Amino acid sequence: MLERIVIPSSVDQLLLPAEIRLWISDARNRIEAFQDRWDQPQIEQFVAADYELVYQSLAWTLESQLLIGRRFLEWGCGFAVVSALASTLDLDVIGIEAEGELLDQGQRLVAEWNTNVELVCGNFLPPDSDELADDPTLPSLGHPVRCAYETLGLELDDFAIVYSYPWPGEDDFHERVFDRYACRGALMLQFCGPNDVRLWRKRA
Repeated sequence: MLERIVIPSSVDQLLLPAEIRLWISDARNRIEAFQDRWDQPQIEQFVAADYELVYQSLAWTLESQLLIGRRFLEWGCGFAVVSALASTLDLDVIGIEAEGELLDQGQRLVAEWNTNVELVCGNFLPPDSDELADDPTLPSLGHPVRCAYETLGLELDDFAIVYSYPWPGEDDFHERVFDRYACRGALMLQFCGPNDVRLWRKRA
């Protein structure tokens, strides 16, 4: 069972460190340049999040919530911006990405920012978790890549915090997957759109 934890609306007033502001600006420039390329097909399943709000929400979570560990996982990390930001908050960070082109961009970013982040190509869904989906056409389904947990030698219940950015209509599916496979006491942070960051704890 998941319990919703209310993130205060004032979280967006938390001050961002100067370095974090510079990193986010750099990330947006990288993403804009990538999306403006004319010589490569667009990757439709990539949309940038509100990285300031995600960072502020994660920082608030770490300050206010009981943690069962420091291992952090990003589902579908794309450019690995959130993974890189999380690594500055004393977390052990892993990001999973199915699209090789995005993974290359993420690896370049974490290397140039000199962050301690492990990125893995693969599917972030645990085996057989697609049965929890009400709609077989959800964007998170159908990636023809290996399960990332096999590559990592870990399971979803090895992580204390999971971050996801579900497409519209996918948030319930991500919650069901987390509820089924995560460790009791683990947290899930979701960016669901403008001014909409949600935090869940698995209770049982």
